[in-house]
Amino acid sequence: MPQPSWKVNEVFYSIQGEGKHTGMPAVFVRLAGCSMNCPFCDTKYAFQTGEEWDETRLNAELKKYPCKTVIVTGGEPTEQDAPALFAALKNAGYTIHLETNGSVDTDVSLVDFVCVSPKKYVSAEMLKKADVIKIVVGQDTDLADLKKYYAYENAKTQIYLQPESNKQENIDLCVKLLKEHPAARLSLQMHKMANIR
Repeated sequence: MPQPSWKVNEVFYSIQGEGKHTGMPAVFVRLAGCSMNCPFCDTKYAFQTGEEWDETRLNAELKKYPCKTVIVTGGEPTEQDAPALFAALKNAGYTIHLETNGSVDTDVSLVDFVCVSPKKYVSAEMLKKADVIKIVVGQDTDLADLKKYYAYENAKTQIYLQPESNKQENIDLCVKLLKEHPAARLSLQMHKMANIR
């Protein structure tokens, strides 16, 4: 029986630069492909470019690094067979973090931490599964629409507001919104500020 495979854009070892786990070392597995094509996306290079990787190749690459936390990101990872990837990673003993736009309702029972960053459309079921809902905020953000995500806050799920491109005007807007809803948190893209990949 052939191994499952995934179209992988890149695998690299770095530091988580945003959200709840900012500053945490992790191996990033960036899958290729995303149907959203958001204008502010900072990983457009992952939309098309990638190579087929099977479990054997992936495990061989991951063993090069001393870290046992893997962040599965994209592109949009749930547009591929993400549950098979989670199973492969869990079988190899990794802690799994998923970064997704939440557009595809995916089995995340093997995932240790789920970050949903809603864009044009998002599955309500994925929002319920999120540990963090990370909302990119810019000058074009519909602020009334943004507030609907607050309904998903609970003991498990934290809301983060992330200023688009770290622009000062967007940071100022996030601070204003956070003062109005103090249960949420600010997520700056630290890796860009520190020039970390």
